[in-house]
Amino acid sequence: MTKHDFTLFLFFSAVASATFSDEQEFCESESCNERDFDKSHFYSNVKYCGEIPLTLSHKLIDALPLDEVEGHFIRTVKGCVFSESQPTPLKEPLTLAAVSQDVLRNILDLNESVIQNEEFVRCVSGGKLFPGSVPLAHRYGGHQFGYWAGQLGDGRAHLLGEHTNRKGERWELQLKGSGKTPYSRSGDGRAVIRSSVREFLCSEAMHFLGVPTSRALSLVVSEEPVWRDPFYNGNVIKERGAVVLRLAKSWFRIGSLEILTRTGELDVLRTLLDFVIKEHFKSIATNDPDKYVVFFSRVVNETAHLIAHWMSVGFAHGVCNTDNFSLLSISIDYGPFGFMESYDPNFVPNTSDDEGRYSIGAQANVGLFNLQKLLEALKPLLTSDQLSQSQQILREYPQIYHQRFHELFKAKLGFLGNEEKDSYVIAFLLKLMEDTGADFTMTFRQLSEVTLSQLQKGSIAPSVWALSDLSSHEYFRDWVQLYLQRLLSVKSDSDAARQHRMQGINPRYVLRNWMAESAIRKAEKK
Repeated sequence: MTKHDFTLFLFFSAVASATFSDEQEFCESESCNERDFDKSHFYSNVKYCGEIPLTLSHKLIDALPLDEVEGHFIRTVKGCVFSESQPTPLKEPLTLAAVSQDVLRNILDLNESVIQNEEFVRCVSGGKLFPGSVPLAHRYGGHQFGYWAGQLGDGRAHLLGEHTNRKGERWELQLKGSGKTPYSRSGDGRAVIRSSVREFLCSEAMHFLGVPTSRALSLVVSEEPVWRDPFYNGNVIKERGAVVLRLAKSWFRIGSLEILTRTGELDVLRTLLDFVIKEHFKSIATNDPDKYVVFFSRVVNETAHLIAHWMSVGFAHGVCNTDNFSLLSISIDYGPFGFMESYDPNFVPNTSDDEGRYSIGAQANVGLFNLQKLLEALKPLLTSDQLSQSQQILREYPQIYHQRFHELFKAKLGFLGNEEKDSYVIAFLLKLMEDTGADFTMTFRQLSEVTLSQLQKGSIAPSVWALSDLSSHEYFRDWVQLYLQRLLSVKSDSDAARQHRMQGINPRYVLRNWMAESAIRKAEKK
């Protein structure tokens, strides 16, 4: 039996869309983190049962070597990129707790009525396969917290196949929490409601913030018991299983190449790399003798841009291992992430990261480390000249990152053109925010809403709470004078135009932890 919980549909939709829509009536304090929804939106049963008009294909199977050993028993896998592995259905009853209508309509070309179809719920939870699907588990390795961890792989995920939509976009569909695979190690192959809600919400929130990201179609929750130690303190509790269907243009990551170099499978490495370039870096000529160098240059550039974008919205990934870094430079694998509230370069969302390796302020350096590991993986395929070129490209990463960071924060402050003191004005503001603990998101948002006249007069109302906190700093007025001087230096600009630009780039809402926790509590009650 399958249930549809439209109460949760509304909640999840509101949380995700609140990251970019001012019309959502979300408050900005934890005191109003519980919302009441119209109970008429809850339907206890699906309306009908029928075939889903979504057929998948699998270029991956045709192009890349598969594991010759069958079955999902745990083992060391060799000589392949994927293993065939069937999902393990969640135990019923199931509840379809959330669906991204944007993904449904604009990526999968499906009508909203499909969510009333019992077969849809089965397909997005691993109980039945979409037509054309051949489930695969990906083999990869990775450096975790700076150390080589060996074979990792999709331990609780199944790649169902690819969908090419009416716009010609190719998307890979993957279930997460769908059961054991050859890469499950000591895991049970399941995901719990808590982590699945966070994955669903953050995937969609990041997209609407304009950050390159994987997407999430659906969240299905069940009554299946799953045992977890949520605080890593030895206290195991019973939780409920859930499955997210997520999508990306590709799920290949740096660890996809690392495992092949580490095991000396250079023919497979070359095959996989050629496939990635052909399918996802189409501007690189496949017969270019320097194609691997050009590929590396693109990944370096886009990785720097991605992390700068994370910083511009106050996002900390939490687990920046090489197995979580996409070759397409998109945000993937949302685990213990967090959006920074009070500005703090040492913000660490991952409670198991005792040393702060993946703090928000360390992300750019971690990106460099991961790119170094990517270059090590590519090294056997490069000539000595190509290796030298690639090393020079890597040395340019800090400059690329800082330039993109500078551009994004200039836009957040409404600056037009370039002036020598722009970097100083940005750094000055961030220092004031750090000293006062000013809210990162709302400081920039409220700067976009106040007038220059209000700033000049110092007439900041207490209701403008983030700027009010910032104004307590002894050097706030000095910064305001620099800021006003910079803005007024562009004679053709107007205050209204500045506000419009800034409000377009500075969100009022991000996925704050209390929002995610509120959604989790609601999902766990169903």
